Amino acid sequence: MQPASPAGTAAAAAAIAHLAFGAPPAPAAASIDIMVYGAAVHVELEPRAFRDGGDAVREWIRRSASIVAGYYGRFPAKRLTVQVIAEAGDGVHGGKSFANPDAFIRVQVGREVSGAQLLADWVLVHEMTHLALPDTGEAHAWLSEGLATYVEGVARVQAGNRSEADVWAEEIRQMPRGMPQADDRGLDHTHTWGRTYWGGAMFCLLADVEIRERSHNRFGLQDALRAVARASGGLAADWPIERVLRTGDEAVGTTTLEDLYAQMKDRPVTPDLMKLWQQLGIEPEGSSVHLSDSAPLAEVRRAIMRAP
Repeated sequence: MQPASPAGTAAAAAAIAHLAFGAPPAPAAASIDIMVYGAAVHVELEPRAFRDGGDAVREWIRRSASIVAGYYGRFPAKRLTVQVIAEAGDGVHGGKSFANPDAFIRVQVGREVSGAQLLADWVLVHEMTHLALPDTGEAHAWLSEGLATYVEGVARVQAGNRSEADVWAEEIRQMPRGMPQADDRGLDHTHTWGRTYWGGAMFCLLADVEIRERSHNRFGLQDALRAVARASGGLAADWPIERVLRTGDEAVGTTTLEDLYAQMKDRPVTPDLMKLWQQLGIEPEGSSVHLSDSAPLAEVRRAIMRAP
């Protein structure tokens, strides 16, 4: 069974956490600190709410933080509090990220959640990825949500937590939802669910491929995002989108991010995704994909999914 994903269904979208600001709610009954890449992750949960005393949930938090730290070269916040709210049922029900005064993520988890469900979860990696990008304002939610959607899959592949074929198969199924529809006015002005999550992820894919082509695979979007996280300090900072994109471009020696934004921010752009996937060597095969290493951009595809 395929793991849940940020765009599996409209119901799944409702569960995806949106960034939020302001004071988080009162802490849960018990807490423990986890160190990940030098960052202190403070976990608040009620152990009696889970059959194993919360051990699997704590390991899930540690694993998710390690995945995000691996992608960015370090965890994007020096300190983070994760508050776990136990609810009826199983699985992970959703989450929300806060930036002020400190990094804080609240997640809702079913009391009957299984280890397999936690191993396949995408929600917490998605939320933790938000911590690495400065706040660019509501008009640019597509960048925040699109990055988190795109990076979640790549980061989990690099960490060995998800297969490359699974991520590309999901993109082939879901990324067309990010294409412009009637009356679309570009990413900055069209705030539908599809354009926000998968339109933003499409921007990231196009940028990643172009950066790697122009730099002869020396750099990719991952290098640009690492530079933005280092320079800004992440979500607690307020940056205009132009500064974010310029900082990323300077790190990889191109103008790819700024050029793509100029093209896509105010008008509908409909790239030929199927042609791009074919060039990358991604061929639909039933509900999955076949990855061809003889395609023109096969090395670009491999480089995207390869840990630095």
